[in-house]
Amino acid sequence: MLKGVENHSLPRTAAFFDLDKTVIAKSSTLTFSKSFYQGGLINRRAVLRTAYAQFVFLAGGADHDQMERMRAYLSALCRGWNVQQVKEIVAETLHDLIDPIIYDEAASLIEEHHTAGRDVVIVSTSGAEVVEPIGELLGADRVVATRMVVGEDGCFTGEVEYYAYGPTKAEAIRELAASEGYDLSRCYAYSDSATDVPMLESVGHPHAVNPDRTLRREALARGWQILDFHRPVRLKQRIPAFSVPPRPALVAVAAIGAAAATAGLVWYANRRRATVV
Repeated sequence: MLKGVENHSLPRTAAFFDLDKTVIAKSSTLTFSKSFYQGGLINRRAVLRTAYAQFVFLAGGADHDQMERMRAYLSALCRGWNVQQVKEIVAETLHDLIDPIIYDEAASLIEEHHTAGRDVVIVSTSGAEVVEPIGELLGADRVVATRMVVGEDGCFTGEVEYYAYGPTKAEAIRELAASEGYDLSRCYAYSDSATDVPMLESVGHPHAVNPDRTLRREALARGWQILDFHRPVRLKQRIPAFSVPPRPALVAVAAIGAAAATAGLVWYANRRRATVV
């Protein structure tokens, strides 16, 4: 149970939520594969491959190397996609695909944090074109997400402008705290993955949600609270909090500096060396 309403004479606070398997029961990006196929963006083989990736993700989460392979594959896959078409497909299918897989427990937490006067920030490795509409659906105040480079023709180039992963998430949170006046020692964070340990350890109230084995060990060792979310429910069935229009999600990644990307690259390299050793 969360603490009471914020004392507005104190510094502002926020609750930072990872998205996939923390707020929703699946991978947000992979969930749209069938819609992208119907829209002519991918072929049947790509649909089958993303379905398999979704299975691996749900069965045991994805470790660092699997996440890197998935990132490389999806970056190459979306090269040449028209950004506006992607946004339209997501908007048309958002409620049918995402609404049924939102964890009831996560939705309740979002309500409780808002009631307590805290901002809610979604921090996700998935692409902004997918995460931003989901954040708006959830009533999030801000969104941090991966951003792809868009060419002059309005299509993805296949290159990544900002990768919201590992230490870059923690860097984003620290920059948001500086710009918004959040007291991180009084903030909350939620994630299912060990790759988000940097994000979790940057706040005073870290929570492991449906944690993978590595994060579960880390949480137990550090005394972090472990939560079990297992009840997906449609938001429109939840009364009364989600019967009101959601707050517009504000995109925060534009303020993220190059230092975050540099920190991420160094972390990836160190992880790879450690794996080889």
